[in-house]
Amino acid sequence: MVVVYHSGRGGHTTKVAEAVAAGAAKEPNTEVQLLWAEDAPKHWDVLDSADAIIMGAPTYMGSLSAQFKGFMDATSHLQYAQKRWANKVAAGFTNGGSRGGDKQNSLIQLMTFAAQHHMHWVNLGLPYGNNRSFTNEDVLNRDAYTLGVAAQSNLDQSSDVAPPPADLRTAEFLGQRVTNVARELKVGRAVLAQRK
Repeated sequence: MVVVYHSGRGGHTTKVAEAVAAGAAKEPNTEVQLLWAEDAPKHWDVLDSADAIIMGAPTYMGSLSAQFKGFMDATSHLQYAQKRWANKVAAGFTNGGSRGGDKQNSLIQLMTFAAQHHMHWVNLGLPYGNNRSFTNEDVLNRDAYTLGVAAQSNLDQSSDVAPPPADLRTAEFLGQRVTNVARELKVGRAVLAQRK
């Protein structure tokens, strides 16, 4: 599995990427590689051979960062044209300074990108976390996104304290979920191949 991402100078999205990777690594026999989006052109072979690709970037002005968009655009030459990522598992995450901040748009961009590559998108798979009077901030999916992880980092806090632990645990959940889905697909494909 590869977690390919971009993070701004504050490093907040890096923390989310690391949490996704940690969640994926909880599953036995899982190899996880973190890959900086701007370095991806040097590592197409790593991405092309992965069973799953989890993508993430900060949300800036209602959209993915320009650096991550550059990575997306660079895939059109070989990966898209030759369908190198077809039938791989995909998922996504983003991070922004506010609760909403149009992060849903970033997740939709990632999902659309995965669909263009004929990948299988894995949603977050969690109910809304903080939508009752008796719940608190320390719950999974506290900001109620379904397409992927939408972490929130206060603009005046360093990556030492933001995003909060609940968002990082949500990211770990996604990593573990994607690993399980990828494994199920791989096993299922092997069983079907034996029946032929």
